[in-house]
Amino acid sequence: MIVRQRTNWLKMLFIWRGSVLKKIIIQLSIILLFSLSVYYLKGKVFDYKVHLNPTIFTLLGLALAIFMGFCNSASYDRFWEGRKLWGSLVIETRSFTRQILSLVNDPSVTAKEEKEKIIKLISAFCWSLNYQLREKSGTEHLTRLLSPEQVEQLRDKKFIPSIILGFIADWLNEQQRKGNIDTIVMTSMDHQLNQFSNISGGCERIFNTPLPFAYSVLLHRTVYLYCFWLPFGLVDSLGWMMPLIVLLISYTFIALDAIIQEIGEPFGEEENDLALNSMCRTIEYSIFEQAGIPQGELKKPDSYFID
Repeated sequence: MIVRQRTNWLKMLFIWRGSVLKKIIIQLSIILLFSLSVYYLKGKVFDYKVHLNPTIFTLLGLALAIFMGFCNSASYDRFWEGRKLWGSLVIETRSFTRQILSLVNDPSVTAKEEKEKIIKLISAFCWSLNYQLREKSGTEHLTRLLSPEQVEQLRDKKFIPSIILGFIADWLNEQQRKGNIDTIVMTSMDHQLNQFSNISGGCERIFNTPLPFAYSVLLHRTVYLYCFWLPFGLVDSLGWMMPLIVLLISYTFIALDAIIQEIGEPFGEEENDLALNSMCRTIEYSIFEQAGIPQGELKKPDSYFID
């Protein structure tokens, strides 16, 4: 994810990283060459003059802009819902850690070690959810945070976050059996686990239900047909300026189409997707700090890109 403040207007014109321009530069180059060809041939195709009234493109452009606005809103809703779910996860993990530290009355000499293990399980849940949404294994963090027996139990499992929630639930049941948690506290902590499950399910809903493919195809086709027909409608009225104006209009529509596709899948690893790794590191650092678990310094990113 690109996180940077707006700079002065001149630098903003030449920013490359975080812009979708590098994704669409080839398409824009093809459209520019096509526009130059139309200008050179004076809007003719095999000696036939293509007569297109610019008014047609005004009406089509208005309809296309309205439809793109709808698709952009739908994509941003998915992006923002994903961000809210992970923001809720930050809050819930800290609350659950506080409950473990203050409400579990374990008098044994190993109480601190047992609580540290369960707090590491909370961090492992976050990392596993991250990597499930990105379709990666994430074994590096699981082997660091879980016991060898737990790692073995996760082998070949498909929904690892749910299995880890089961590990946490087993620990809570054991604490209740020992009398370290009363029924009221157990109910409260079980509610926290349900919140974890709701967050996981919400993220899976976004991941498994993309924008309807028909919308994407219709938008993509309409944008490119519009951009390739536009030179014929403007060649007579704009003359040599036509290729530049077509390039500007094409950049606006094609770039917005690319942004819609990118933010519609917020859990990926592109420059404008959510910074899941950074959020997992923040969660782990904060709950480890609450529990007094030794750890290194929380490093801030040394660039504008946060993974």
